[in-house]
Amino acid sequence: MVIAAPASGSGKTTVATGLMAALRARGLRVSPHKVGPDYIDPGYHALATGRPGRNLDPWLTGESTVRPLFLHGARGADLAVVEGVMGLFDGRGDTDFASTAHVARLLDAPVVLVVDAARQSRSVAAVVHGFATFDPRVRVGGVILNRVGSDRHEELCRSALAAAGVRVLGALRRDDAVSTPSRHLGLIPAAEREAEAVAAVERLGELVARSCDLEALVRLARTAPALPGRPWSPGEALATPAVGVPGGSRAEASADAPGGGRGSGPVVAVAGGAAFTFGYAEHAELLQAAGAEVATFDPLRDEALPEGTAGVVIGGGFPEMYAADLAANEPLKRRIAAFPGPVAAECAGLLYLCESLDDHTMCGKIPAKAEMTPRLTLGYRDAVATRDSLLTRAGEPYRGHEFHRTAVTTDGEPLFRWEGGGDGHGDPLLTASYLHLHWAGTPSAAQRLVSSSRSPSALR
Repeated sequence: MVIAAPASGSGKTTVATGLMAALRARGLRVSPHKVGPDYIDPGYHALATGRPGRNLDPWLTGESTVRPLFLHGARGADLAVVEGVMGLFDGRGDTDFASTAHVARLLDAPVVLVVDAARQSRSVAAVVHGFATFDPRVRVGGVILNRVGSDRHEELCRSALAAAGVRVLGALRRDDAVSTPSRHLGLIPAAEREAEAVAAVERLGELVARSCDLEALVRLARTAPALPGRPWSPGEALATPAVGVPGGSRAEASADAPGGGRGSGPVVAVAGGAAFTFGYAEHAELLQAAGAEVATFDPLRDEALPEGTAGVVIGGGFPEMYAADLAANEPLKRRIAAFPGPVAAECAGLLYLCESLDDHTMCGKIPAKAEMTPRLTLGYRDAVATRDSLLTRAGEPYRGHEFHRTAVTTDGEPLFRWEGGGDGHGDPLLTASYLHLHWAGTPSAAQRLVSSSRSPSALR
């Protein structure tokens, strides 16, 4: 089932995460998914279910890949819960492309609408009626009321919705004890909160369990028809062009045939820890299928890269929150600055590779300075690579996403250009940009990185 809402801030994450935890506590194997490019909510989903949180994004991976990615993530599960993004019909620009409704249609899944009932009663029915009838291809199977103030308030809302023919599947009272703290880019990632995050997810599960009709929700999920097609396979993705996604070209042939399990080739070190929490589960799977052995390291704590590292991936996160600690780890900064192999960096990784971030000295691998700004840069990008780099070839189109409150000052031609902007640094052993890519839509990225890790001198 898909958990959606009329607008952001209605309580989707509270309900979706709590529902996942509550169903798991009932003994069900729950597969967690998130619509869109969000990295933070899937971290809470993973805590709630014990399975990797996976994103479903028609823009980043192409429409034809959404269903296979869903089947891949849901393999072996009893039930799947998909948390939506923004309002139900909010997509790219003035369309519903890549919206929650779009993904619900691709999965042919019923929708549960989470409605913030604060400061309204009978009007709730008008809101729900509009959403339930706006697009007949989207099946709204019920409503969960959020922030209900009292028994009387709940009674009024339920009565109005019953008259409108919409079933109420739950009603959550206002409860500050289950709120999740946020900051400038949204919720604080679960990996940064550790024990506190685990406790928060448990409380969300308890709240949903006592406030919602779990049996009715399970029955609703089971009305979704069986999905035809095969689950996504990282090995097959490396051997087959991605359909409908710029940048999804066939990966270069490798001496090691793409497979499925843990790689036994070059070690690719992937940054983790509290400062670098943004990443898609499929990236590591693609690296392994391309023949790499994936190892993680924490730039906050580790003074050296994993033994035998031949390639490095530094994804997104919140380095600005940990700039002083990152700057203090001089041994690792020196090793990364001098690392002779391929390095792929996105957003936070870009900042870490710069000479400085505000007043803190970073690795200095890129001749650029970064600083916090009051402006949020957010949105999908239709990008074109201006030249060859580790992951790109000149003229190739890419679909990505930007999400940051920082700016990088540098000279020279940006690696990527898109309408109204561009950024990035690149050479045969480096790709570093604000642009977040989903490698299930651009599988060539994983193959190029692993191929370069085997013989970096060949690309100099």
